[in-house]
Amino acid sequence: MARINTSYQKLKAGYLFPEIGRRVSKFVADNPTAKVIRLGIGDVTEALPPAIVAAWQQGVAEMGTRSTFRGYGPEQGYDFLREAIAKHDFASRGVRVDADEIFVSDGSKCDTGNILEIFGDDNKVAIVDPVYPVYVDTNVMAGRTGPSNEQGRYEGLVYIPATAENGFVPELPKERVDLIYLCYPNNPTGMVATREQLTRWVEYAKKNDAIILFDAAYEAYITDPTIPHSIYEIDGARDVAIEFRSFSKTAGFTGVRCAFTVVPKSVTAAGLGGERIPLHGLWNRRHTTKFNGVSYPVQRAAEAIYSPEGKKQVQTLIDFYLTNARLIREGLQAAGVKVYGGVNAPYVWVKTPGSQTSWEFFDRLLQTAHLVGTPGSGFGASGEGYFRLSAFNSRENVEEAVRRFQKVVS
Repeated sequence: MARINTSYQKLKAGYLFPEIGRRVSKFVADNPTAKVIRLGIGDVTEALPPAIVAAWQQGVAEMGTRSTFRGYGPEQGYDFLREAIAKHDFASRGVRVDADEIFVSDGSKCDTGNILEIFGDDNKVAIVDPVYPVYVDTNVMAGRTGPSNEQGRYEGLVYIPATAENGFVPELPKERVDLIYLCYPNNPTGMVATREQLTRWVEYAKKNDAIILFDAAYEAYITDPTIPHSIYEIDGARDVAIEFRSFSKTAGFTGVRCAFTVVPKSVTAAGLGGERIPLHGLWNRRHTTKFNGVSYPVQRAAEAIYSPEGKKQVQTLIDFYLTNARLIREGLQAAGVKVYGGVNAPYVWVKTPGSQTSWEFFDRLLQTAHLVGTPGSGFGASGEGYFRLSAFNSRENVEEAVRRFQKVVS
């Protein structure tokens, strides 16, 4: 008899964003004339920069000629892209990351889940709450947790609250943990971590022989020059951290699919007998066994992000979304709403008015203003009473959304 992975049955409900999609689809079906503005899921809306499109088209053209056609490429990514990443994303900031420590993939969402395969099931995992749901759900699917309680928190995970009371700066775990998920700039709160705060995490990891899984998917949105863009800007981090990055929000690649993960050769974990095992080799084996690589034209498109024209055009795109974030933040503040983030990140974290729950406010906005956001409770128990708004939309829609939002809360 074939049997299922019963860990999937521990998941309390559908993944957050499909549930939002289900509710919105029902509303649209019932109200076909309503103009719904979606500021929920963090999906980009603006066209790819011209330099990227040109490089992609050139890559496709090369695939149409026998002399330049390419079949299977290196699973880890072509050297031209890995070397560009190492030079522009890390060496330019005085950070050592070797090109062969970079693994090109089709998304950091995939990598943050797949990375669990190289770690034992008995690792104790720390999760900042609120958090990107993939971190929690993939640990549940992998069988690392028990059932969830009435707050939606799973037995076996260590939750570290990030709240307004602590300035959305989570404290270090009070108990020893083995794996630590950090995301900065943070999704969903839009907050950032200072050099001093990241240093404390690295020191904790070194003292407790833990590994930091650092999601830096939004680092390109950092505007404060004092805020680190990479965990590897912190001394000692190469020994205790794996970093995930994505071109999705940086350059509009949500529908293109290209990202990368950095696994330094110096980061290790314990084997069965306590011997130190480099994680680089383990991830390389997993990556090459289960992944055939990102397509050649897409990697050429990603390489163009680092060209002089590409850098300028991508920065224009980022500035556009950051302006959207500012308009949302300032518009809601003018209406007397408490908001966070939206300065070094494309997300604005909103305190729901009065005593409304996150989903109650979601339904209210959808029904009365035809606006879609993301309920904070979908990111964890500490997200209850909050609401995430995304800056990824047209300027016209953002300005209209602010006007509608102001009417709802006034």
